Amino acid sequence: MMAPFTPCGPFSAFEIMSGSLTETQSLGEKIGRRLGSKFMISLSGELGSGKTSFVQGLARGLDVPENYYITSPTYSIIHEYPGRIPLFHIDLYRIREKDEIYETGLYEILDRFGIFAIEWPGLLINDLPADYTAIQFEIKDDVTRKISMTAHGERAAELIKKL
Repeated sequence: MMAPFTPCGPFSAFEIMSGSLTETQSLGEKIGRRLGSKFMISLSGELGSGKTSFVQGLARGLDVPENYYITSPTYSIIHEYPGRIPLFHIDLYRIREKDEIYETGLYEILDRFGIFAIEWPGLLINDLPADYTAIQFEIKDDVTRKISMTAHGERAAELIKKL
């Protein structure tokens, strides 16, 4: 069972212990249900820490049709899914230099309307909007993950507060 939110500040940061893949997906779904306009989420953590599982839940919360199988876009860099709000799942793991980002067309995509879930956001961190949520996944054991959420901006803080 997912441990309750532990506040780390005035609705600016929270930590959650997830005890299963299903709980991580459930958190993503809860967040997806609360999103109503363009928004960015940065996702950081080791390989296998739950980033893509979170995005699978996020897709459910955004009403992405069930016939879309949500996978990590490690090799394609960007996956786009239709839903109540379009979901752009972005994985920058294979991008080594900032100049490579321009070649992907990512900056043009970021100008579009949608929800942007960005794995391995390091090279983009200075280009993120003033209002976004950063989520850090930490492996505790084979099934347990510590998920830390930090709000950057007013809308992000409201999102965390609603959870």
